[in-house]
Amino acid sequence: MAGHIPQHNATTGGPEHVTAYAWLVFALSFGLLISDYMARQVLNAVFPLLKAEWSLSDAQLGLLSGVVAIMVGVLTFPLSLAADRWGRVRSLTLMAILWSLATLLCAVAESFETMLIGRALVGIGEAAYGSVGIAVVISVFPARLRATLTAAFMAGGLFGQVLGVALGGGIAASHGWRAAFAAIGIAGLIMGVLYPIIVRERRIRALAGGASADNAFAAKVPLRELVGNRSVRLAYLGSGLQLFAAGALPAWLPSYFNRYYNLPVDRAGTLAAVLLLLCGTGMILCGMVSDRISRERPERKIALAISYTLGTALCLTLAMALPPGPMQLVLLGGAMLLVAGTVGPVGAMVANLTPLAIHGSAFATLTLANNLIGLAPGPILTGRMADAIGLAEAFRLLPVPCLLAALTYAMMRRSYLGDLAAQRAST
Repeated sequence: MAGHIPQHNATTGGPEHVTAYAWLVFALSFGLLISDYMARQVLNAVFPLLKAEWSLSDAQLGLLSGVVAIMVGVLTFPLSLAADRWGRVRSLTLMAILWSLATLLCAVAESFETMLIGRALVGIGEAAYGSVGIAVVISVFPARLRATLTAAFMAGGLFGQVLGVALGGGIAASHGWRAAFAAIGIAGLIMGVLYPIIVRERRIRALAGGASADNAFAAKVPLRELVGNRSVRLAYLGSGLQLFAAGALPAWLPSYFNRYYNLPVDRAGTLAAVLLLLCGTGMILCGMVSDRISRERPERKIALAISYTLGTALCLTLAMALPPGPMQLVLLGGAMLLVAGTVGPVGAMVANLTPLAIHGSAFATLTLANNLIGLAPGPILTGRMADAIGLAEAFRLLPVPCLLAALTYAMMRRSYLGDLAAQRAST
């Protein structure tokens, strides 16, 4: 969720040159991020198997998926603050070991209740990895590369989702759903153990020139600045509303393809993974478009965010008006291309509307809004609606939060430039 990241070496530190060790830190942190999202998404690939074996309702399946986002949303902010004080490398290691052990617990679960506990523990382990992991990565690279690195790092989550669904579905089809959880849990545990052996806190601090996130918090900017103007509050709300569909679609597309296209679990997971790749591609492309056309006119970010939300709603509406088939797949692909397109422009607006010293907390707040408003209730409520009216009918309701997001962004037009000017004047 990177827009333009201000680059002030005097205040943010960082090395002058790229080192081989920095790329090693990036690779290991990126690998753990992929493990993070594989552990999160493998469940969605095995929905049909769990439903059949344990006679679960769609609401229960949605809860198993959504509880991770609930934990992430609730705990991202406090655990990010704790990691800044306790040590980032140590915290990342503990997170990776926890979510990997929790995934192994899911592999041996004998009931819905045990699986739910395991999934909640996965969410606790993953809660602050994104914000803390990117803080480690950008601290060891020159400031001039931070925007690029942030975008590349966040793309790791999408690769992890794709691998989690595709590999999880493939392993489950051939060896059973327990093997899928076990393989992903063991891989994450190995990387979690290796991480602190190679990535050293002292060396990280040395490369960063002694700078750390503590310096930003030492500026003692009041945390009320996180919600200090109307525009940033609307940005949080609009982002969460749009990501309702972005949370529901990845969770339920494998089941949709299994039920309505009569695809086996592995092929349904593979097809869903292709659409998830479209989602990642769209997020990057939409962010690039936002940076390019908003360079001189920052308010254009709002217009783009509105266009992405309306485009998603239109594609979903048309797709669900058609029977299963190639044309519906094309329109679902269009929806997936746009559904996360607001991530880039909204991230940039949040950064522009909050003080530099608390940007980490601002993105934690954005993550909180995304999870509690969108990513967590998306799969849960879609599952409940699927129980009541069928999954296809539940999908037909997904354009509604997208339209509400468009309305929220439209409301920002009245205050954005004024709030932006006030923020710039205060720095």
